[in-house]
Amino acid sequence: MELKNFFIKANNELENSEKKVKSRTITCKKCQKKISVSKIRDGNYVCPKCGHYFPIRARRRILMLTDKKSFVEMDKDLESINILNFPEYEEKLEASKIKSREKEGVICGVATINGHRLCIFSMDGNFMMGSMGAIVGEKITRLFEYATRKHLPVLGITVSGGARMQEGMISLLQMSKVSGAVKAHGNDGNLYIVLLTNPTTGGVDASFAMLGDITLAEPKARVGFAGPRVIEKSLNQSLPENFQLADRVLECGFIDAIVSRKNQKEYIGKILKIHENNGGF
Repeated sequence: MELKNFFIKANNELENSEKKVKSRTITCKKCQKKISVSKIRDGNYVCPKCGHYFPIRARRRILMLTDKKSFVEMDKDLESINILNFPEYEEKLEASKIKSREKEGVICGVATINGHRLCIFSMDGNFMMGSMGAIVGEKITRLFEYATRKHLPVLGITVSGGARMQEGMISLLQMSKVSGAVKAHGNDGNLYIVLLTNPTTGGVDASFAMLGDITLAEPKARVGFAGPRVIEKSLNQSLPENFQLADRVLECGFIDAIVSRKNQKEYIGKILKIHENNGGF
């Protein structure tokens, strides 16, 4: 009888929790309209009023793009340490773990998209702004090395403020380290797809984010090296309104296509199918 009451209580708590989530609303930063959380979730985290793209956690994005229960995570226990004894770095790492619910700024693993097997990594903007430190570089490098051995394509989902300043030169070395692994993967005839999300900047933009065979982006994603304010101060002149936004970067030839969230899984699935049918590059 006690066990039965326990399950009834647990079920009621779950139902109440779901009702609270469904009834909860948030305010869109762009249009300032209040929207229910359930509507945002059902709409791929895009504002139904103005089309604003809300940021998504790395793990959620993987689940949205890959086939159900197909994702198997790799190197999930690797964590950063304060190798340079940078002041307050340990505290920032702990705070980022709580905020992102992850151990590091990138999630890597193997999955399928529409039945096509691939390796996938997704950066998390909630972990120190998706910054690239030694562990982020190590995890992505290991993923590319595994993909090369297994002759698998790689999908990289980027969001980053650049190299992690608390790791100094070590973080900058990840640019060449990951780029070398990308090059070896490509030399072996394997496909690398990049999906640029908002923002992809700094050392990530200057390295593996721009090395894809096919480069996709979300609408209005900011893509560039230095921030607009830094460039404006350096040039001492105003920049165009769409500067560094995906639409403009597409016009400049650095992006192959801008793909909405609702179409991303199907679009990437078609690319993987074409790649498989043609036996790679």
